Amino acid sequence: MVHFGSLITAMITPFDEYGEINWSEVDRIVEKLIEDGSDSILVSGTTGEAPTLSKEEKLALFERVKKIAGNRAKVIAGTTNYCTKESVELTKEAEKIGVDGILATAPYYNKPPQDGLYLHFAKIASETSLPIIVYNIPSRTAVNILPETLKRLAQDCPNIVGVKEASGDINQIAMIRRLLPRPFLLYSGDDSMTLPLLSVGGDGVISVASHIVGKEIKEMINSYFSGNIEKAAELHLKLLPIFKGLFLTTNPIPLKEALNLLGYKVGKCRLPLSPIDSKNRAELIKILKEYGFQINEA
Repeated sequence: MVHFGSLITAMITPFDEYGEINWSEVDRIVEKLIEDGSDSILVSGTTGEAPTLSKEEKLALFERVKKIAGNRAKVIAGTTNYCTKESVELTKEAEKIGVDGILATAPYYNKPPQDGLYLHFAKIASETSLPIIVYNIPSRTAVNILPETLKRLAQDCPNIVGVKEASGDINQIAMIRRLLPRPFLLYSGDDSMTLPLLSVGGDGVISVASHIVGKEIKEMINSYFSGNIEKAAELHLKLLPIFKGLFLTTNPIPLKEALNLLGYKVGKCRLPLSPIDSKNRAELIKILKEYGFQINEA
C-alpha cells in the first residue's frame, strides 16, 4: 500500500501579471514546500484553481512539479471533474507523465446520488493503476460521500486507498475510520480539523496553510504521533488564527494574498475569483503580523 505521508500540500498555481502560469514561481513554491516538510504535493486541486486551468496547463503542471520534486516528494494529480469520461481521460494522461497518485473529487453541480458516486469513482479506478484518494467536500460539490459508499469503493477497487475528508463532521470522520481501518488513508481536508481528525485515527492533512506554516503543521502532527498530545494541542491553538485567516473569503484568494505579502510572486486568482477586498486584506495582514511574519504591504 502506497503512503503519501502525513503532510500533503494542496499547491497553488502561481500566475504572472498577464494571468498565465508563472513557471519560475512554480519551481520556487515546490522547493519551499519540500523544505518545509511536505511529503506529497497535490497539483491542480481547489487551491490550485483547477476549474480555471486548461487540460494542457494541468498536464504541463503535473510534468513540471514531478520533475522538480523528483524523489523528494510524491506528486498527486487532481484530474477529475463532474464528467466521468473527461476524468478518466485526464487520469490516463497524468499516469503517462508519471505522477504518484490521483485526487478524485466528488462530481459537482450534477449532484449524483450515492450509487452514481460509486459508479463514477469505480470507473476512474478501473481505468488506472495509480492509487486514488477520494475527495469529499460537500460545501463545494453539493454532495456528501457517505462512509458506507467509501467502504464499498475500497472493497471493490483496490487502488482506492484513501479519502480527503472535508465534511467538517467529526462523527462522519470517525465512522469512516470505524468502517475503514488502516491501511486505508484518512486525511483532513481542513487545516483546523487536522488535530481532531488525528484523534480518531487519521493519518494527516491535505493542507492549504502549509504554504506558510508547513514546518509548524508537520511538528504538530509529529508531536501527536509521538505521544506528546499536549504539544500538539499547543501548536494547534497557536496555528488556529492562521488556519481561519486563510479562509476569510473563498480559498485560495487569502492564501495568494498572504504569499504575495510574504514576498512571493503568485499573482491574482483567475476569474471568477475576485481579488481580496480591503477589509479582509487588513484582517489578513493583522493575523500574519500577530503570528510574527514580516510582510510587505506595498
